Order: sequence, then structure tokens, then C-alpha cells
Amino acid sequence: MPLALLALAVGAFGIGTTEFVMMGLLPDVADDLHVAIPTAGHLVSAYALGVVIGAPLLAAVTARMSRRTVLISLMGLFVVGNALSAFAPGYDSLLAARFLSGLPHGAFFGVGAVVATNLVAPERKARSVSLMFLGLTVANIAGVPVATLMGQQLGWRATFLGVSVIGLAAIASLALLIPRDHAQAPAVGLRRELAALRSLPVWLALGTTVAGFGALFSAYSYITPMLTDSAGYGDSSVTLLLALFGVGATIGNLLGGRLADHAMRPTLFGGLTSLVVVLAFFPLLMTTAWGGALAVVLLGVAAFVTGSPLNLMVMEKAAAGPSLASSANQAAFNMANAGGAWLGGLALTAGLGVTSPALAGAALAALGLAVAGAAAAVDARRAPRTAGRERVVATHVPRTAEAGVRH
Repeated sequence: MPLALLALAVGAFGIGTTEFVMMGLLPDVADDLHVAIPTAGHLVSAYALGVVIGAPLLAAVTARMSRRTVLISLMGLFVVGNALSAFAPGYDSLLAARFLSGLPHGAFFGVGAVVATNLVAPERKARSVSLMFLGLTVANIAGVPVATLMGQQLGWRATFLGVSVIGLAAIASLALLIPRDHAQAPAVGLRRELAALRSLPVWLALGTTVAGFGALFSAYSYITPMLTDSAGYGDSSVTLLLALFGVGATIGNLLGGRLADHAMRPTLFGGLTSLVVVLAFFPLLMTTAWGGALAVVLLGVAAFVTGSPLNLMVMEKAAAGPSLASSANQAAFNMANAGGAWLGGLALTAGLGVTSPALAGAALAALGLAVAGAAAAVDARRAPRTAGRERVVATHVPRTAEAGVRH
């Protein structure tokens, strides 16, 4: 695998750290800025809103720019957003800085996934995407706990300064390691990027992302009360257990990348099916401490097995304009975050029990499996027509080309 993938992983590590660290710093930020914790929670929403808006917008605006330049520029915006967060004088300015920090998130992963697949042979595309996302999953193991501890010991502003330094390291890595042939602007313009989004298979793939990862966030958003109120863990143990989720996510991410290179759609179906099963058994697993720990790891594995095949499927279905579609898929991930958390909250509000968000997640994963099945059916119907066009093209080979082949 090319060393350039390391540069993408460093950027993903910084993005993953800043995305999730705010959840652990909310009490400190709320106390320092004299706001209620629910109000401070809007800082998480502001980041997610930035991702949803920035992913397609920045991918569209930069459609004719060099992808190498785009990645470096996006990380520059990331550094600015986190530095402004560190020096924000009040709540409103921090809210705006968090929104700004989220803008480059989706476009970086979207464009980065296209670059990653172009760096390797076709049979290693899914693995290249999984290695880029390795930075995101490792951030949940090491980056978020360390950054949270830094914020608790040195103040939350120190955390965002630290993340800014990671962003600068990513910029240096991208400049040094991304090959110069990516300095040329892609031939695909904005019009073709937008045209690629009009494809039904692309939207079915995006719908699978929303439902499948909505299932994850329906449960994960409320994992702490499940572990403390049902599995019997103390509050001090939750950070370690969330790191176990990161371990599971890393295993699932690498496994999904390797399997998807051999059989992309079966890997996706297998991942979604396992997610349904894991979430359906959550209420049973959460009755014991060991079962709760196992459930957290299995949730990470099952959810992230689907990550690489979903990203690759969106890019393949939008082959004429992959950057915008891949960035839109990152927006879909964050829509899944918000929608899954909302659905899990409804289950709790309805009084269905502390583990009920997991069952709501199982229903969402089943919906994702149904959408993926519909996408497979659409592809099967289109396959004969595509094969027919290929045969027609094959019968009209120029005579000079035929002579060259015979020669």
C-alpha cells in the first residue's frame, strides 16, 4: 500500500478526534462558558451541521481543482476552525468555530477516498479506503481519550490547540506524500459531478448509509446509560469501554476493506445482517458486565464492516463524478448520526427501557438491509441492458484496432 495513505490517515485521525472529543468535554466547556450542558450540546450539533452542509458544497466548489490541493486546503480550513475554537471568547463564537471546523470533514473524506482508490490497483480499492478511515477509528481508541484527558488537566482550549497541531502535521504529510500527478485538476467538472447524483443506484447507496449507520448511532448515542444502568459499570469505567468500541471499529474497518475487495455486496449484506443480530441481542448482553463489554466491541465490528463497501459502492455508482457523490456519502453518515440519535431518544422517551435504543437500531439496520436489497435488484435489472450495450460496442471495433489486435 502506498505511503501516501498514511497522510490521509493522519488527517482522518485529527478529524475523528475533534469530532468526538467535544462529547467528553461538554461539562468543562459548559462550566467555563457559564451555559447549561444541554446548551453546550449544541456545539456537537453545530459540528454535524457543518459536515452536512460542507460535504457537498465544498466538493462542488472544488470540482475542477487538483485533488491534492483540495485536500491540503481542506486541512488548512480544519486547522483554522480548531484554532478559532481554542481562542473563542464566548459560547456564540465557539458555536460558529465548531460549525467552521465541521465544514471540511465530509469533503476531506470524500475527496480522500477518491484519491486513495486511484493510488492502488483495482483489486485493492476497498482496502485503500479502509486504511484512510483507520485514522478515524484509531482516534476513538487513542485520540479522543488523550484529548479528553488533556482538556480535563490543561483546560478544554488546550485540546483544540492540540488538534490544530495534528492538522498541521496532516498538511505537511499531504504535501510530502501525495504524488505530484494528483496536482492536475480532474477532468470531471461540476456539471458531470452533479449529473452523477441523479442516478437511482447512487441514492439507494446513500439511503443504505443513512439507515445502516443510523442503526449504529441509535444505540451508541445512549451507550453510557446502558453500561451504567443495565450492565452495572461505574462512570469511571465508561471511557475504557468506549475505547473498546474503537478497537471493534478498527477491526471491522480493516476486515470490511479486505472482504469488500473480494466480494463487495456480500460484505455489505453480511455486515448489515450482523448489525441487526448484535443490536437485537443488546438487551440480553447488557444484563452482565462481561456481556456489556462484548456488546460494545461487537457493535464496533459489525457497524464498521459496512463502511468501506458503502463508500466504494457510492463511488462506483457515480463513476462519472465520484468526488461529489463520495462527499455526499459523508453527509449521509452525519445525517445518520442525528437521525439515529433522535430515534433512539424516542424509544427512551416512550419508556421502553434503557436498552430500547438498541432495538430501534436493529429496526434501522433491517431497513438498511432492505434498501441494499433494492439496490441489488435495480442493478440486476440494469445488468442485461448494460451487457447489451457492451456487445454492440464490441461489434463496432475499428478495422485498424482489429488489425492491431491480430498483429
